Amino acid sequence: MQTEPRALNTVPFVSVENMMNLVRAVGVDRFLIELSEVIAEDFGRWSLFDKTPRVAAHSPDGVIELMPTSDGIAYGFKYVNGHPKNTKDGLQTVTAFGVLSDVATGYPVLMTEMTILTALRTAATSALVAKHLMPSGSRVMALIGNGAQSEFQALAFKAICGIDEVRLYDIDPTATQRCAQNLAGRGLKVTACGSAQEAVLGAHIVTTVTADKTNATILTDNMIGEGVHINAVGGDCPGKTELHSDILHRSSIFVEYPPQTRIEGEIQQLSADHPVTEFWQVITGAAPGRSSDKEITLFDSVGFATEDFSALRYVQRLLKDHPHSEDLDLLADPDEPRDLFGMLLRAGVA
Repeated sequence: MQTEPRALNTVPFVSVENMMNLVRAVGVDRFLIELSEVIAEDFGRWSLFDKTPRVAAHSPDGVIELMPTSDGIAYGFKYVNGHPKNTKDGLQTVTAFGVLSDVATGYPVLMTEMTILTALRTAATSALVAKHLMPSGSRVMALIGNGAQSEFQALAFKAICGIDEVRLYDIDPTATQRCAQNLAGRGLKVTACGSAQEAVLGAHIVTTVTADKTNATILTDNMIGEGVHINAVGGDCPGKTELHSDILHRSSIFVEYPPQTRIEGEIQQLSADHPVTEFWQVITGAAPGRSSDKEITLFDSVGFATEDFSALRYVQRLLKDHPHSEDLDLLADPDEPRDLFGMLLRAGVA
């Protein structure tokens, strides 16, 4: 489908509605698989990226963060918040938007909602990492915390890792019921459990994705046997963890970017020199993944800017064949670049 040339002062904007249209056009499974492939590509060229822990503004109610990075050709950032109490007022815990820009000119080339897109990229990253770390023959996942991220995690692990059973638990039974209903008919056996202990029984993969901003103990040491892969998603800011520290000492720990994870992840409970493996090293072959069927592997997931960069790149790619965007009049474009005030004069400004 051909489109008219885009005016220099407009930027393609993917609204929430258009993001839903993109996912519908591509299909959820294909979207997650292809997104995970782009994320893997960018982990594979890790050395090219500017890297910094996200810039966070914490308050008693939550956190607002900026997550920037660049590969020298494009620059991307995400604005994201995390406010667990929002759900009491009928609001999302997490909202986000992102921008991709051309480094050569500094001009933005894409602006998009990233509330839905972050859920998709988080799940795609989790499943990508698990594909390299989970025990062979893994078919069952425990999913503890059945909030806004839960269905995305289940579908990503089905599409990318081949799981066929999900065991659900949440302290709020209505959350589990909603998750089970949303997953019905999607090729998964879904079991609602009455406790976290029940959920992990027989599970090869354990995903924790709770929202409360506390040092919680969602998993105790006795709940995790040998040969399990843990996908710890919910511990993603200072003072917020989900695992008992004894589990960490028994696990081989994999992280995205240590300077950020040591502040925000499960490993904030450990000494600053506790050994971890950066996931990009597994992707490039610089470090091994799982070394035995008895090993406990732990992905201490906090989310990193390169993953959002990958998501922005993927959406930009999709728009070539699925033009679900609108032109946003964002950039001033005077006839003479130095005559910015002239634009006001031509608009009749006195």
